[in-house]
Amino acid sequence: MFDPTTAALLRAVFHEVCENVSRYETGACTHLASRMLGAATNGGTSPKRLKQVGREALQNASVMQG
Repeated sequence: MFDPTTAALLRAVFHEVCENVSRYETGACTHLASRMLGAATNGGTSPKRLKQVGREALQNASVMQG
């Protein structure tokens, strides 16, 4: 469980990184959320780090689908 500040940061970064992803691409967004939660659990809670993890997750998701 994350503190309210970290939870709000995760939500904000998730929405920022996913803003150009179709809402129908649930697999990509699920992968992104999972990777971001993993990073935050391991101490990677800076906005810069979370954005990097999120962008990498979306790239990996598109490679896995393509």
